[in-house]
Amino acid sequence: MPQPDHIVKIDLPDHQDLDEDIQKYLEICIEKLGMVPNVLTAYTAKPEKFRTFGKFYNQLMLDEETTNLTKLEREMIAVVVSSANRCYYCLVAHGQAVRALSGDPQLGELMVMNYRVAELPARQRAMLDYAWKLTKFPHEIGDPDRAALRQAGFTDGDIFDISDTAAFFNYTNRMAHGLDMMPNAAYHAMDRGGKL
Repeated sequence: MPQPDHIVKIDLPDHQDLDEDIQKYLEICIEKLGMVPNVLTAYTAKPEKFRTFGKFYNQLMLDEETTNLTKLEREMIAVVVSSANRCYYCLVAHGQAVRALSGDPQLGELMVMNYRVAELPARQRAMLDYAWKLTKFPHEIGDPDRAALRQAGFTDGDIFDISDTAAFFNYTNRMAHGLDMMPNAAYHAMDRGGKL
């Protein structure tokens, strides 16, 4: 059964009515990804927020010079937070990213369903336990949680980045729920090969 065919349940501007810089950004997405992620299409409803979202997302998730976290680790955080929040959009989109970056289709599914059953290094387990707790019980985060990350080998800068990534996906999950955002259907079939 296919997912619903809407992107979001609010009105969006037509592509030709978008500001030139936004049209160019979307065209680059098509060149690089073969599609425009629906989250970006959703943000065309508010051009300034589109620009802010794109800049923040790119720095947070794609930059490799200002963080010690790998792209895969950041995507794993995205999926674990989205699993805690039951965010369909982000589970599908970022589950695909975990499959692609790891080359392991099973890891993507484990992150989506229950990261605790995955055989992960202690460092990644500590990171994901922290992201889960920050999502489900943010008021309970304290010095012992940060100490556990340090014991796993994370620096204070890493703790900032883990918190920042978890916080961002709590925000995007809320937006996806609020707008009834649907992921691009293409994500479902991507990166399903690899080791079994």
